[in-house]
Amino acid sequence: MQYRTLGTSDIQVSLLCLGTMTWGEQNTEAEAYSQLDMAVDHGINFIDTAELYPVPPRAETQGRTETYLGNWLARRGRRDDLVIATKAAGPGLEHIRGGPRLDRAHLEQALHDSLQRLQTDYVDLYQIHWPMRSTNYFGKLGYEHQPEADDTPIVETLAVLGDMVKAGKVRTIGISNETPWGLMAYLRVAEGQNLPRIVSIQNPYNLLNRSFEVGLAEMAHREQVGLLAYSPMAFGALSGKYLESPPADGRLTLFSRFSRYSGDTGVAATRAYVEIARRHGLSPAQMALAFVNSRSFLTSNIIGATRLEQLEENIASLEITLSQAVLEEIESVHQRHTIPCP
Repeated sequence: MQYRTLGTSDIQVSLLCLGTMTWGEQNTEAEAYSQLDMAVDHGINFIDTAELYPVPPRAETQGRTETYLGNWLARRGRRDDLVIATKAAGPGLEHIRGGPRLDRAHLEQALHDSLQRLQTDYVDLYQIHWPMRSTNYFGKLGYEHQPEADDTPIVETLAVLGDMVKAGKVRTIGISNETPWGLMAYLRVAEGQNLPRIVSIQNPYNLLNRSFEVGLAEMAHREQVGLLAYSPMAFGALSGKYLESPPADGRLTLFSRFSRYSGDTGVAATRAYVEIARRHGLSPAQMALAFVNSRSFLTSNIIGATRLEQLEENIASLEITLSQAVLEEIESVHQRHTIPCP
C-alpha cells in the first residue's frame, strides 16, 4: 500500500480509502465487517463515511453505516490504527434534524450523533458534505446566482469546526462537492480569521467526469488541499457490467435515481474506455481505478464494493501501471467525450 499526507497535517492516509455508503442498504453488517477486515489486511487505513449514509438516503436507514463501522471498531479495537472520516449533511434532507444547516446548533448535534454511532470520542477528518449555498454540485450544469440571505456564512461554519478541533473532537477538516470559489473562500476565511485550514476536498472524479481538472486540480497542488476522489468507477459503470446485461443487484439497476452515468454520451464514452482496457488485456474496473490512482493531485481514491471479490479486484488496481499507449488512448477518448457525465 502507498500512503500520502493529508493536506498540511501530519496524518498519513492510504492511497486507497474504503468507502461505505452501501452498508445498511446493499450490504449487511456482517458484510461490512468482512470488507473492513479485507481492506485493513491490505494496508488500507482510511475509512470514509457520513451521517447521511447509506445511499439512497432514507429516514429508516440514516446513520446505519456509521453504526456498523462503530460496532466493528468496538469489536476489533483498531481505532488508533485507522483514519476515520465522516461528513455533516448539507441542506435539503428533512429527515435529518428537520433539514440540515451548517450552523453551530446543527453541526454540533451532527458531530455528537456521529461520535455516538462510531463509538469514538474523535474523528480524524470531519467534512462538510455539500455547500449551504446554491451552486454547482451533484452534476448541476450552469450557474444562476441566487440571494443567500438564508445561508450560513462560511465564516460561521468554519468557526464551529475550529471549536471542534480545539475541543479535540476533530483532528482535521475538509469539504466535499465544492467549487473553486468555495475552496478559496474556506482558505481565505481560515487565513483571515486564524481558523483551521481545510486539508482535503472530496469531489467526484473518474474517466467520465474529469471536471476536477479544470481549476481545482491546480488548487490541490498549490494550496495543498488534495482530492479525495469519490465515484472513481462511476457507480460501477466503468466496469462495463451495465453495457450488455446489467446485473439485477447492481446499484444502477436497483436505483433509477442514479442516472448520472447512464445517458447516451456517458454510455458511449464508457464503451470506448472498456474497449481500450480489453484491447490491452486489462480489467476495465482496474484500468479506471489505476487512472485515478496515478493523478498527481490525488490524496486518496475512495473505492467501494458490494461483494468481496469486487473489493479484492479494486484493491489490486494498485498493482497496475498504465502504459503510455493506454494513457494516450484514454486521452483520445477524453478529447472526443470531454466530461460526458459532470
